[in-house]
Amino acid sequence: MADVITYREAVAEGIAREMRRDPAVVCLGEDIGAAEGVFKTTVGLFAEFGPRRVWDTPISEQAIVGAAMGAAMTGLRPVAEIMFSDFLACCWDYIANEIPKVRYMTGGQVTVPLVVRTANGGGLGFGAQHSQAVENWAFTVPGLKIVAPSTPADVIGLMAAAIRSDDPVVFFEHKGLFASKGPSAPDDHVIPLGQAEIRRTGADLTIVALASTVPIAMSAAESLATEGVDVEVVDLRCLVPLDAATVLQSVQRTSRLVLVEENPYQGGWGATVAALVADEGFESLDAPIRRVAAACVPLPFADALEDEVIPGVAQVVDAVRELARY
Repeated sequence: MADVITYREAVAEGIAREMRRDPAVVCLGEDIGAAEGVFKTTVGLFAEFGPRRVWDTPISEQAIVGAAMGAAMTGLRPVAEIMFSDFLACCWDYIANEIPKVRYMTGGQVTVPLVVRTANGGGLGFGAQHSQAVENWAFTVPGLKIVAPSTPADVIGLMAAAIRSDDPVVFFEHKGLFASKGPSAPDDHVIPLGQAEIRRTGADLTIVALASTVPIAMSAAESLATEGVDVEVVDLRCLVPLDAATVLQSVQRTSRLVLVEENPYQGGWGATVAALVADEGFESLDAPIRRVAAACVPLPFADALEDEVIPGVAQVVDAVRELARY
């Protein structure tokens, strides 16, 4: 039986495995060394690999990502931490204009094999500037790969693939999942980027989810099973590459689709998936596509108000019931 570890432990384990495998892998970020990370996601790295490979940086997102870009262009494979995903806005020029375009603009002569890790999402009462789910920001930028795991084993497998990628990867670790537990991963566990996972098979309706919305979708599916509604749950795991084939095949089997996303409804990744299914799978559909997403408002600090903004099990159950009756 596999060891059970937390999601946060899986982050450190996934990075450590790649650092042991490849001496070109280095880590940099605020308080990731002796302090072992504000979310304790780099525990043990400084002790094992030392200050030559685990670099504590100033409090400057531009410095962190700029240094990572230069290191990647000159032979290293840096793993840079931006403490909160909201702070990607502080280094957005590098993320949107520089890093994803170097390989293209040099005709493939220069690659930027780096990973930008960041703690994403809400549900913990951190307020409007520290609780956003911003995977949709990165989703608008061609040239970035985007990863958002939902389980500890997936953290390890996707971290391996991300660090080994010759293209830049933004790796979203959900704050609300850090304490969640699950089986660890076998040695040399690598999940190819762009490979979704069917977490639950079903015949009546497909729910497509990502990161924190996967356990929400699973809970909703179990609740709906008691009402005779058989829900299939697809965990995208990556937004880029996007596993459209798995989504389309699922919808072909179930004929109904609900998308559950934590980012705001306006401009969310679910809109792209909905458009893709409407374009390429329209004849499979027996009902409209429904998106369940966060409200288009800043995240409240009060937990009761935050719960009203971020989608939960009740909203997903209501959406599925409505489509099941359609």
